[in-house]
Amino acid sequence: MIAKTPQPPYYAVIFTSERTEIKEGYEDTAERMLALAADQDGFLGIESAREEIGITVSYWRDLDSIRKWKMNTEHKQAQQKGRTEWYKNYKTRICLVERDYGLNA
Repeated sequence: MIAKTPQPPYYAVIFTSERTEIKEGYEDTAERMLALAADQDGFLGIESAREEIGITVSYWRDLDSIRKWKMNTEHKQAQQKGRTEWYKNYKTRICLVERDYGLNA
């Protein structure tokens, strides 16, 4: 589903990843992180797709909201598990969205 975001400006955090073969706990943790992020002040929405490479884009009101999410205790634990078990490679990019438009925008 395409996230319903407000009028720009706002921020996008793009998390691109390549998974390991380890699956144990991943789906449950991903669902928990989505629920936890949705409760964070400044969270605007999320979009995700996975084939050979996974791409998750979360949308945030401002950089302070992103910083607070990054420092969330449960999120930090999930990040550590990702580094040691679930991902063989990943990249995080933070972008300012200045314009958005679409077919049904």
